[in-house]
Amino acid sequence: MTICSYAPYVLISIFAGALTDRFDKKKMMLICDTLAAGCTLTVFMLYKMDLLTVWHLYAINVFSGLMNTVQQPASEVAMTLLIPKKHYQKASGLQSLSRSLISILNPLIATALYGLAGLDLVIAIDLLSFGVAFMALAALIKLPEVEAQKSDNVLILAREGILFLKKTPLVLTIILFMAGVNLVASAFDAALPGYVIPNPRGGSNMLGIVTSASGIAMVIGSMIVSILPKPKDRVKIIYLTMLISLGTENFLLAFSREPILWCIGQVIGWVLVPVMSANEDVILRNSIPVELQGRVYACRNTLQFFTIPIGLLLGGFLVDNVCEPFMSSHSQIRFLTTLFGSGKGSGAALVMFLLGLFGSILCVITGRKLKKYHYSEKNV
Repeated sequence: MTICSYAPYVLISIFAGALTDRFDKKKMMLICDTLAAGCTLTVFMLYKMDLLTVWHLYAINVFSGLMNTVQQPASEVAMTLLIPKKHYQKASGLQSLSRSLISILNPLIATALYGLAGLDLVIAIDLLSFGVAFMALAALIKLPEVEAQKSDNVLILAREGILFLKKTPLVLTIILFMAGVNLVASAFDAALPGYVIPNPRGGSNMLGIVTSASGIAMVIGSMIVSILPKPKDRVKIIYLTMLISLGTENFLLAFSREPILWCIGQVIGWVLVPVMSANEDVILRNSIPVELQGRVYACRNTLQFFTIPIGLLLGGFLVDNVCEPFMSSHSQIRFLTTLFGSGKGSGAALVMFLLGLFGSILCVITGRKLKKYHYSEKNV
């Protein structure tokens, strides 16, 4: 289902960005949100008619992801139009805080509502939240006018976004770096259950606790970046925070057998993500002309997020088909069992070690490359 949600980002995001720059951003967001709400109604009707199957959920996730593919670049441009440049960092931190709270509270609220009155109440609350968001955007928010693009050709408009990235190596390098980070992070997400659940001190409940630690860390990190002053070097912060996150989290989980250390690793791995994200956001908003942002953000979505479904598949494949069999067949080698443990789950620990190694090397190489480029907000 996650792969179905991300597939539209990879396949059509570039063209969606061209549409964003061609048409009214506010109308596009309203239309996409309305169609996404229609997905909720479709699920409800199929459920009531006792026709709902798993493939329906796959198809609905694809369509919902498609709407998000068009809506997301439009919302990014809208934020640039509404927020003063001096508040970009704070706004990005608050946006991360909102997403973090949603990721923590949504499962809790949905479970409570479902237990209280079933799917009917869950759907009702979902549609009510859509109505509130729709009315807020339609009635309370007015976007400044942006010069309309002269060309009606979506292919030409999409090409302009790609050409901008080719001419702006700093932005392109950051986006490709984040694609690598997403590959490591998504592979880690796929390997984590295979590591925690089989562990004698793990299990499904412990997996929930460990996963919750990352959400709590994101909330803390979002609060921190919202109050931090402007840093001297935003570019350096991007790769240094990810070096700390990818190195510490993966290595700590790979070599430890204590749940408290797993939670600490998750906190260290995720608390700096909002800091990185806010600085990336400021650099992109200041570097990309507003009339090009829809196309460039859409190109960013394709390049930066296409590695997520790949990482999810790769992480599971490495655990089940490569590293678990390897650890099982080499269980007599004491060096390996000392590092990664023995039995089921030791292969997942090996995967985390490899991901930490790859992520650390990626950060070091990218850091050396980014030092060649100059970024200054004085010239923005």
